[in-house]
Amino acid sequence: MSAPAQFPSTATPAAKIVIAGAGPAAQALVAQLAAARFPGTVTVLSSRDDAPDDLMELAALPFVSVRFGQPASHIDAAARVVTTVDGMEFGYDQLVIATGSAPVDSPVDGAGRCLSYSTIDDAAKIGHAVKEVTRVLGRRPLGILVGTGPAAGQAEAVLRARGVRPVRTTARPAAVVPTLAGSVLPAAGVVFEDGSRMSGDLVVLAEDRTPRDDLAAAAGVKTAATGGIVVGRDFRTSVPGIWAVGDAAAFDGVRLGLLVASGSAAGVCAAELMAALSVGQLATAA
Repeated sequence: MSAPAQFPSTATPAAKIVIAGAGPAAQALVAQLAAARFPGTVTVLSSRDDAPDDLMELAALPFVSVRFGQPASHIDAAARVVTTVDGMEFGYDQLVIATGSAPVDSPVDGAGRCLSYSTIDDAAKIGHAVKEVTRVLGRRPLGILVGTGPAAGQAEAVLRARGVRPVRTTARPAAVVPTLAGSVLPAAGVVFEDGSRMSGDLVVLAEDRTPRDDLAAAAGVKTAATGGIVVGRDFRTSVPGIWAVGDAAAFDGVRLGLLVASGSAAGVCAAELMAALSVGQLATAA
């Protein structure tokens, strides 16, 4: 990732950014704002009740407030207020929706043993896992790839580029076959409803996902016919003051997570946010 851009220092100290969502895209955006020394406040509305390390690191930043277990439930775009599921209200100057995506189908039994591919960011994780599997096996691994559509196509390219021989199946398995106890390899293949099996050294799930765009749609924000909050290259939505990043968004009808890495998207969005806030301050002063 390139060095964080230095943004104008004219952004008002009172500027308030609210981020609906606390996943990788939201975390990357906060990191970019921190690197730019954003002088206002950022409120992150998380659906998680627990406090994992990555979110605790965000909460430790002096200008950031993470509200655990308080996902956004309603947006009043005219008043620029977000309401959470418990009725807490947060005013904003700029709102970023980063609610991510959800799997279309229920998880495959044993999915926790698999590698997963849903966004470009997963390529690095798969690469690290493949390197370890290759080291243990001492040979080129055989991978079972489950899924259809763009995500599966990208996952296949990632596996091939890292030396894996992928065998792709569009039929959904009933369960993942675990390896023998004590093995460092998490999965040995998949089994289907009819009892047939596919065996390999690792399993990658790249199944269909749908953007979580209900919050935006209810606020009158334009969404794509195939799902996802419609954004431009600057990550602005159709409603002034509202932006979207990560897998909740869509560009040219494609989930944003399949097009742009979260770090790159966050860098551009942070710069645009700061510019918008600077323009807003100048307009107020005039």
